[in-house]
Amino acid sequence: METLPQLKEELANEYQITKNFIALFPEGKNEYVPHEKSMKMMRLATHLVEVFEWPSTILKTSELDFAKSAYVPTSLLTRDDLLKKLDEDYEAGKNALETAKEEDLIPSWTIKNDGHELASWSKYGAIRHSLNQITHHRAQLGVYYRLNDIPLPASYGPSADSQNF
Repeated sequence: METLPQLKEELANEYQITKNFIALFPEGKNEYVPHEKSMKMMRLATHLVEVFEWPSTILKTSELDFAKSAYVPTSLLTRDDLLKKLDEDYEAGKNALETAKEEDLIPSWTIKNDGHELASWSKYGAIRHSLNQITHHRAQLGVYYRLNDIPLPASYGPSADSQNF
């Protein structure tokens, strides 16, 4: 069974759902946090849209070491910035999957911190994990929205608010 078509379809579906959420991002709430241990709302939304690029990184590398990576979190300020970044990162992830071959999903991919292994999967497993991260962080953002009386769009079925859209 070929898995690449399934990954591409799931990434496209997650993109559409996430785009609906990001389109509702509230201006003036970038610094909102529901709890002292929570990410600020803009940081969470930025992280969420950045995950769409992960299939590209995973397919091009064998590991990510947080302590040795040159990665600097993106700093965005507006809903329009978020939508643009979402489109860019989705295109990168989608293009990586479109040019990949099934055998590209077999090698290992590992997350480390200063050489210490935190997690390891096949590249297929790492991409599946990234898709799960999209769902996870979008759900977190949905809680932030609910706490700020922002109606939630449908995701995998109607939300209590979606009939009003």
